Amino acid sequence: MNTFSKQLDYNIIQIDTGYLRTGLAACYLIIDNSRVAVIDSGVERTCGRVEAVLAGQGLTFNNVDFIVPTHVHLDHAGGAGKLMQLCQNARLVIHPLGSRHMIDPARLIAGAEAVYGKQGLHDSVGEIIPVDENRVIEADDLYRFRLGERELLVLDTPGHARHHLCLWDEQSRGFFTGDTFGIAYPELDCDGYSFIFPPTTPVQFDPPAWHASIDRLMAWHPERMYLAHFGLLEAPVIYVNTLQRMIDDLAALALECNVPDKVLPAAVKRYIYQELKKHGCQLDKERLTQVLDLDLDIIIQGLEVWLERSQVSRP
Repeated sequence: MNTFSKQLDYNIIQIDTGYLRTGLAACYLIIDNSRVAVIDSGVERTCGRVEAVLAGQGLTFNNVDFIVPTHVHLDHAGGAGKLMQLCQNARLVIHPLGSRHMIDPARLIAGAEAVYGKQGLHDSVGEIIPVDENRVIEADDLYRFRLGERELLVLDTPGHARHHLCLWDEQSRGFFTGDTFGIAYPELDCDGYSFIFPPTTPVQFDPPAWHASIDRLMAWHPERMYLAHFGLLEAPVIYVNTLQRMIDDLAALALECNVPDKVLPAAVKRYIYQELKKHGCQLDKERLTQVLDLDLDIIIQGLEVWLERSQVSRP
């Protein structure tokens, strides 16, 4: 094993995708009888890391049968086209609302360039390549597929994004959750417990749908969640109430700050830092900034878009 991957139980390997910083985004390999599924493709540079991990298992790209982005946000799916080029036997399993963006990523690229600029997008994500529509499986809710002797199940889980799916693996009794079960960076762990929070990313934050998706995941009594940000989260029942509460807290904070004398960015940052203090986090402000500032900016943007799309009156 190398510095960017970690062998987990149940023939699952976690790979740091190399997106922006170490420890920000993970993808996963599930291996069964030498057949492989890649859950979340990461970005273009992730492909080399996947190849190295496969080689360490005595495998190649030819052993990959499925590539499964949980949704089409570029930190999860930006490298899917490149990985599909390399994995000639693979099919892309994707939410039906996300498939068109994988087949023709022009809108994804244009939206990302508007935020990051052309050079910024290239530096962070790399080349975004279309996927041949003949190799795409639009996975409706409860779609099942077999990897070796292992059956995997897709659940439709909107809330973070309408085109979001989660993948259930009965063998590990775990979900690969993308962003649906929140973010929990290991740097923020305290006394053996994770600090979890919801990424209210633009542009499809939907609190009621998100609550329903989380409830649906928990109805399977999962023993672990494989988070894209970042890593294995065991005993999710410990964290579910906090995650649900924080979805409501952030939505309420956005509504409260929709008046002239309150500023949403400062309020959101103050709220998250207060929650970290209650959690017992001892990291200094500089380190917290390194770990959290990107996510906090995106959370704020998502709440602002939600307010606008909800047609909440703004002064």
